Parts: sequence; structure tokens; C-alpha cells
Amino acid sequence: MGKKKAQKTNAIRIVEQQKIPYKEYEFAWSEDHLSAESVTEKLGVTEGKIFKTLVAVGNKTGPVVAVIPGEKELNLKKIAAVSGNKKVEMLHLRDLEETTGYIRGGCSPIGMKKLFPTYIAQEANEFEEIIVSAGRRGVQIELAPEAILKITKGKMADITM
Repeated sequence: MGKKKAQKTNAIRIVEQQKIPYKEYEFAWSEDHLSAESVTEKLGVTEGKIFKTLVAVGNKTGPVVAVIPGEKELNLKKIAAVSGNKKVEMLHLRDLEETTGYIRGGCSPIGMKKLFPTYIAQEANEFEEIIVSAGRRGVQIELAPEAILKITKGKMADITM
């Protein structure tokens, strides 16, 4: 028998249901190599194409999702402004799974427990496709930024520093 196919993640099921073309990547991960840089290295893809999913909490909206280039940092003032909050702070790591259904290193903007306001960094415009977590450590999904915007009802915004 051939290699067992990994079970599909929620994110991949949603992308398939919407008939959106995508490419899936699987790789061996470790607790100390969850960064976008190490994923870029493992997958051998163009620098800057790997985007990380961060979850912050706004004083008015509650959870806000930011999808930003792996090597960049989220600008909390900018995401507060675009999301209609006065103040935004990062969601505590201990609350990530309960809030989103995902764990650190496997947090996808697609298929969270609820549809939260989602913002994709405008740097995504530089690529036809970007790579984000598929909802499990060691599994990434590559698809058009517009597809992620469509699924998450998200907006493109200037949210990095």
C-alpha cells in the first residue's frame, strides 16, 4: 500500500467545497521550528510567500484575524484603525484553541469556529498565491489571496510594520 493520505483539515474541506484551486504542502514540523522562516526553508518556496495567521482582540469587535507575511510584524494601531477598534491587543496563546479551534503553528484564517473580522496584509497583492496554514501543524495550503478574502469575507489592508 502507498503512503497514507493525511486526513483533510477543516480549511481544506472548505476550500474544496467552494471549488477553489489550491496546492497542499505537508512537512515534518517541530515545536522549535514553527516560524514562517523555517516553513519557507522546508518548502523551498519564494521568500515572503508564507503568511502567518495572528489573532488579536479589539475593545469593540472582540477577536480580529490578521494574515501577514511571515517575516513582518502586526501593527496593532493599524489593525485597530481598520477594524473599528480604539485598542487591539494580541489574543493570549492559552485562549487560541478555545477561540479559533486551532493551536499555535496550525492556525488557519479559514475554518475557524466563527467567522471573525479578517484582514490580509496588502503585501499579499504581490503574489498570485500565498501560503497559509491549512489548520494543522505541518500542513500548509497555497491559494489566491482573493480566495481567502472570499471565504473569510475579509479585507485587504495595511496592517504591518
